[in-house]
Amino acid sequence: MKGIGVHIAQRMAAAAPGFDVLDGGIGGFHLVEYFEQYPQVILVDATLDGRPPGTTQLITPSFASDFSQAMSTHDIGLKDQVGALQLLGRMPVIQLLVVSIDSIQQQGTGLTEEMEKVVPEIMHEVERLSETVMAQN
Repeated sequence: MKGIGVHIAQRMAAAAPGFDVLDGGIGGFHLVEYFEQYPQVILVDATLDGRPPGTTQLITPSFASDFSQAMSTHDIGLKDQVGALQLLGRMPVIQLLVVSIDSIQQQGTGLTEEMEKVVPEIMHEVERLSETVMAQN
């Protein structure tokens, strides 16, 4: 299943928002090089946090310890990447918009009904955060 972050990245890129959009796919340490290029990064990711599916939360982590192990649904999660960036001394300001899910689905390319309902809210929040970041630069 394509995750919520992939769907948001594809839709944001299609809207030509005036800022860089990267589909991080399934994560992994290869994303660290992208994080190093920007002073601020906005991420969208799913989380298995026990909240109702579709619940969104904005987190601004400063340390790897700010992430629970379940924060990301990927094998090498954001917690590991933040830890690597800290060790390298190249930690950007990260704004993480997490979306609660109830399970990891292995098949399919679409979003669940709960996720489709929150897509407009997530896109609006990413646009708002991006405008704030661009105004600071």
